[in-house]
Amino acid sequence: MRIVIIDGHPDAAGGHLCGALADAYAQGAADAGHAVTRLSPAIMRFGFLQSQAEQEKGVPEDDIRAAQADIAACDHLVLIYPLWLGGMPARLKAFWEQLARPGFAYDPSKGPFGGKLLEGRSARVIVTMGMPSWWFRLAYRSASLTALRIGILHFVGIRPVRATLIGQVAAPDFNARHWLETVRRLGRGGR
Repeated sequence: MRIVIIDGHPDAAGGHLCGALADAYAQGAADAGHAVTRLSPAIMRFGFLQSQAEQEKGVPEDDIRAAQADIAACDHLVLIYPLWLGGMPARLKAFWEQLARPGFAYDPSKGPFGGKLLEGRSARVIVTMGMPSWWFRLAYRSASLTALRIGILHFVGIRPVRATLIGQVAAPDFNARHWLETVRRLGRGGR
């Protein structure tokens, strides 16, 4: 299986849980014989889109075109990011806006529900957060995850999309070792 792992943490310095989870997934996947490509929007060169015209007709920067090629060639996509203010960090959202352009991710001539150009791929979304994951599901209704799943991934044809929510990451009793092993197992299974 060809797997692309996107470490969506915006801190290019590294040393964060999202990076460790990406490492664990990559290790598990490689151990099982899967081909792994890693992307880190934090170190990529691209700007924020400023208009609909730019999104529809602008030319993506080199790093975005390279990411598009990696994603076009993959079977499974893994997206790992921290929950910031109830959603994905702005840098990661900007990455998706740059990446999921017409002609690459969807064909607007097919209408709002057709033209999904990334069909045939599955995804795993791993979200880390300070709050308990059950609170994110109950109080937040997993709104940002739902927006990502339906508004981006399903919109471009990526299905199924499975999610792993890792809560209370700053708690004194947070068991990072447990989560790293869980994610390593997901990598081995290409799930």
